[in-house]
Amino acid sequence: MLNQILLYLAAAFTGLWGVAHLFPTRSVVKGFGEISADNRNIITMEWIVEGVALLFVGVLTAVVTAIDPFSPVAKGVYYTTVFALVALALVALRSGFRVKFLPFKLCPVIFTISALLIAVGACARF
Repeated sequence: MLNQILLYLAAAFTGLWGVAHLFPTRSVVKGFGEISADNRNIITMEWIVEGVALLFVGVLTAVVTAIDPFSPVAKGVYYTTVFALVALALVALRSGFRVKFLPFKLCPVIFTISALLIAVGACARF
């Protein structure tokens, strides 16, 4: 039961951070000032893609947990999402963590916490 709570917590944490990426997209792009239309579109696309990807990881984690958290498919999903979140954390640590804007500094922390919650929830039967 505790493992499912950890998995749902990770799913919510990741999914909500994904939603949090979607709402400020316009203001983030405006924060770059005068840039070309191509660069504006690229930044917009990247913010939306990251938000949707995080939302997908959260929803997928919650769905497989709801169906059968101990199935081989669920385990595959958990390990894959842990790998993806750790990869995103490393990228965010290398790039976004150097930015003075606080939410960028939160990305590697949130990704790592979510990955740890999923890993512990997936590996243990509490």
